[in-house]
Amino acid sequence: MPLGDGTRAVHAGLPEAVPGQPFLPGPVLGAPYHLDPVAGPLPGVDGYGRTDNRTYRALESAIGELEGGECVVFSSGMAAVTAVLLTTLRSGDTVIVPQDGYYLTRAFAGEHLPDRGVTVATARTAGPYPSFDGVRLLLLETPSNPGLDICDVAGLAAAVHERGGLVAVDNTTPTPLGQRPLDLGADFSVASGTKALTGHSDLLMGYVCTRDPELAATIRTWRNRTGAIPGPFEAWLAHRSLGTLDLRLTRQAANAAAVTELLAGHPAVRSVRWPGRPQDPAYGLARRQMRRIPGVVTFTLADKAAVDRFFAASELIFAATSFGGLHTSADRRAQWGDDTPEGLVRFSCGVEDTADLVADLRQALDAARI
Repeated sequence: MPLGDGTRAVHAGLPEAVPGQPFLPGPVLGAPYHLDPVAGPLPGVDGYGRTDNRTYRALESAIGELEGGECVVFSSGMAAVTAVLLTTLRSGDTVIVPQDGYYLTRAFAGEHLPDRGVTVATARTAGPYPSFDGVRLLLLETPSNPGLDICDVAGLAAAVHERGGLVAVDNTTPTPLGQRPLDLGADFSVASGTKALTGHSDLLMGYVCTRDPELAATIRTWRNRTGAIPGPFEAWLAHRSLGTLDLRLTRQAANAAAVTELLAGHPAVRSVRWPGRPQDPAYGLARRQMRRIPGVVTFTLADKAAVDRFFAASELIFAATSFGGLHTSADRRAQWGDDTPEGLVRFSCGVEDTADLVADLRQALDAARI
């Protein structure tokens, strides 16, 4: 029977029930494993920790179930996205990366791919897009980080595929419960599992999912050759955290809806973006394309000094550069070199009581206006 998001998240990747065993077995901590002294390494039997570990295979099974494809986990989101870039692109190829997406993805592409003979072009998430003639890979991030613009994944994927290219979607912000890029025609769904997917702000993780067996094999071989594997304890923590994903996303989205209404009417705020708000320019496409809206909101205060006052006055909002965690956090993006206004804040709603969060945000905004 069809299962709901909460049920799928709780049961994803768990082994068959065995009396006396835990629901989720603990992490397997090993570098070398015993080999058959005569036959040597055997298929399906762990031989060496860089290529074989049942703990991260269980996590791959779980994420693969939620994304709807074969999953390869990595030590971080950057390790995952660079694996896609460096395995799909060759000298003479062209890649398009988000002009308004995660800045380190754009920085890596601009600093390292041209030396390999790859032409790097950029496009804003909401468009317009250049011609896809000769484009080997289109990398999208939707919603974009930090601007929260959205693009039509299905339409762009069809246009790129018609010209023989591939499409990858950074699915970090929505998670597979909020959006399934492979269902929309993307060849890769790539994400940082550090953020909302695991949600406890206690590990680094990344992954790539695809439905193409050859692409999956290439990505897995790259991971094994470069050694960008997650630690088994981190993989176990990530799998443990998936069980509450639906609950966390539900509360975060409810908090985002309440926070956005306050922000939209507060005199200290110059602009606000959240695709779940009917007045947002991305609302219509978000409703059609996404399964749920994440709890990340972007707003702009007057300047850096206003943001400084905002943080000083808040009692609940942590200053942190990640997002999607249990704790509400905020980040002034210009401090990292993002091409954004000095007062732009990426605000990640946690799972605190909505009334408490709204009250704290209101008094922080009042202080920012002074």
